[in-house]
Amino acid sequence: MANLLAKEGIVLPSADSGELFASEIFSIHKAKANSIWKVSPSHECLTFVDKEKTCSSCPCSCPASPAHVIDCIGASARLLWSDGENGLLVSTLLTAAVVFVLVITIVCFVQWRKYRQSPDGPNEGSSPWFFLCPERGRNGLRIERIPLNPSQMIFNPNYSKDSNKESIIEIHHIAREKISFVQTLGEGAFGRVFLGTVDYLTPDEPTTLVAVKTLKNNEVEDIKIEFEREAELLANLQHTNIIKFFGVSTDGEALMMIFEYMEHGDLNNFLRDRAPQNDNSAIEVHKYPELTIPDLIHIACQIAAGMEYLASQHFVHRDLATRNCLVGDQLVVKIGDFGMSRDVYSTDYYRVGRHNMLPIRWMPPESILYRKFTTESDIWSFGVVMWEIFTFGKQPWYELSNHEVIQHVTTQKVLPRPHKCPEDIYLLMLACWKTRPQERMIMKNIYAELQLLSSSRDTEYLEVVD
Repeated sequence: MANLLAKEGIVLPSADSGELFASEIFSIHKAKANSIWKVSPSHECLTFVDKEKTCSSCPCSCPASPAHVIDCIGASARLLWSDGENGLLVSTLLTAAVVFVLVITIVCFVQWRKYRQSPDGPNEGSSPWFFLCPERGRNGLRIERIPLNPSQMIFNPNYSKDSNKESIIEIHHIAREKISFVQTLGEGAFGRVFLGTVDYLTPDEPTTLVAVKTLKNNEVEDIKIEFEREAELLANLQHTNIIKFFGVSTDGEALMMIFEYMEHGDLNNFLRDRAPQNDNSAIEVHKYPELTIPDLIHIACQIAAGMEYLASQHFVHRDLATRNCLVGDQLVVKIGDFGMSRDVYSTDYYRVGRHNMLPIRWMPPESILYRKFTTESDIWSFGVVMWEIFTFGKQPWYELSNHEVIQHVTTQKVLPRPHKCPEDIYLLMLACWKTRPQERMIMKNIYAELQLLSSSRDTEYLEVVD
């Protein structure tokens, strides 16, 4: 007699009794005509017996030719009667198919895990980025899932692990003995900024007035790495409305960065000193007795030019504000941050955790909620900068706490129109404050609009601010 092993409802033939199919399908050689199969009560042995013998323990039987399902005491199996050659072929094909599917599944899973764990994150062909936008409707507050365009999500190379190393300009190293300090301009957690001079920085000038940024804790390796990264980044940013970076000095006790000196300091203080109700600007009255609407538009236009350039260089500023813009002679305005803002303007920042300081009053909803900074988030910040300019340096949402600002911004509230601000300018601000990042006006178009308004001779823009 031939024995077949059966376990948990699956019949497994022994070596001398037939061919095994994949899954539940089995092919058993016909050993004898007019025969039946019997499943013993132990569920362990399927024994071949003659048809004349009775099956006392199981009523299940199978004719010699057709396929039939045996179901005995909870065990279930399907027996398919066929020729041994066909059974072997089907069994081989099914087994190969299962193995192939498993291999493909494992390979895809491994690649997916590598993709998710890569530092670059999703590629530009995918669209995993989104933010949840709170919108107030008839039935209360609802949350809308808004996708972000990954092709426009350009991150600041200063914060990216893989900066673009192409077309890098060599950093100019300035000898320490050529640098002289005149006075302290400011001090922050990172170090100090001095007014100084550099001998023969340019061939035609024996002495050049500069701003010197020095760093504390030069022995800390992370600070040195950050210093080198920032210097490399600044050396590659060259534009009329971006603060000029001359080079570094590393041969002394302190690491130094050398910038051009802007005599009127940061734009926020410049605007506050010249606010209509402020009488403390007597020193500068001979240069800027009053700021007119065209003056304010000219300031905004220069910042827009600098930001349009940064966007073209795939650079995200992340902290655009009037405090981070500098003013020189002839009302020249340039974007630049010596890193003192978080110390001098501490009330403009909201502390998250122990170290992170976020300028939430200048941030769009997606940056507040998900810390996503893109060219579109810079556009939102530029709209706030225009609001600062036309309010003469007022703090955005000055009447609200930081928590209230977060609630206002994430529920689609915007800053009001400043007093005597032209309607065209406020419409530009609103175009920067669209909730959906992809709906905001791009910086190139903002710059073009401001250029048009700046060249306008309409009497509305020639009005002097009282």
